[in-house]
Amino acid sequence: MYQEFKSFLKNELNNIEQAGLYKNERIISSPQGALIKVADGKEVLNFCANNYLGLSNHLALKNAAKQALDTHGYGVSSVRFICGTQDIHKQLEASIANFFGTEDSILYAACFDANGGVFEPLLNEEDAILSDALNHASIIDGVRLCKAQRYRYANADMVDLEAQLIKAQAQRFRLIVTDGVFSMDGNVAPLDKIYALAEKYNAMVMVDESHSAGVVGTTGRGVTERFKLRGKIEIITGTLGKAFGGAIGGFTTGKKEIIDLLRQRSRPYLFSNSIPPMVAAAGIKMFEMMEETNELQIKLHANTAYFVERMKAIGFDIKPTESAICAVMLYDAKLSQEMATRLLDEGIYVIGFYFPVVPKDQARIRVQISAAHETEHLDKCIKAFTKVGKELNLIQ
Repeated sequence: MYQEFKSFLKNELNNIEQAGLYKNERIISSPQGALIKVADGKEVLNFCANNYLGLSNHLALKNAAKQALDTHGYGVSSVRFICGTQDIHKQLEASIANFFGTEDSILYAACFDANGGVFEPLLNEEDAILSDALNHASIIDGVRLCKAQRYRYANADMVDLEAQLIKAQAQRFRLIVTDGVFSMDGNVAPLDKIYALAEKYNAMVMVDESHSAGVVGTTGRGVTERFKLRGKIEIITGTLGKAFGGAIGGFTTGKKEIIDLLRQRSRPYLFSNSIPPMVAAAGIKMFEMMEETNELQIKLHANTAYFVERMKAIGFDIKPTESAICAVMLYDAKLSQEMATRLLDEGIYVIGFYFPVVPKDQARIRVQISAAHETEHLDKCIKAFTKVGKELNLIQ
């Protein structure tokens, strides 16, 4: 059987490659940072990591992880409810709740698991989920695992959301689900308007803060801070793998009763190992740092404004953004790969995004700004984009 299947797979892979959609993974041989080394030893500036606050190689987090390795070991070798809960897991959950102004938190191996395990335990066929059309794949997959009625509304379109809410009045409970920041475009969900509609039509709200936590808001507490809704949203999911240190680990935080039920019934929580002690310890340290100062957010916001303003002035088509994600629109998949390759030759590490990661004919290069970037780094990136953009006749 496998010989036939092998031929099928080879044909599928060839079709992907011929369409210009084949993804090659570049190898990094250094710690994550603004400046990284690739496999051939060349140093390049990294503009495509989720390392928004520059914490992935931060000394304080590494020291906290090293200390936990000595005090709590390498791994827990168990799921949480059997014998996999250490004191630092509870401390981290408390830190997350305190940061977001929520009642309780629950840890997962990744936010993909948090989103995959949140809907099915809480809702059934009597209920309704209203999901933004551009929500992350993990939300889409999580919704598929749930028997609730599904309604989809156009990205950040409040007229469409209201229309779907009217339809969903036939169901028992209604949950509106949205990304805080949409990872491919960089736009922020209009949470104030979503919350107002939720109140009007008796619905709850869930926000995935993966790309907004640490980034959006004066102190980086995400879109709930941005719209003065801290503590008012029923469910927030997020990750420790982006702005919050860049390792692994996800979480759901929100109303106490919701978290309690997830501990009893959420399958990714019940059947996955606890996150490593060193990751939990570094997470605790990171939240301590967030409580002390918001200097990293200030620098990140300044860096992003600087980059976007200059790229637009040069003539690049950049989607509106309130985050650290800057989508440089190219529309053509092969062109996005060609530009990314040429930029790497100029010492700028970026990746082209194209279908199925983004809709067809919406290819782009997603530039991600970090607090680790200095002005000279931004200037070098802008200069490289200008050079390659002219070579490819994208700008004059």
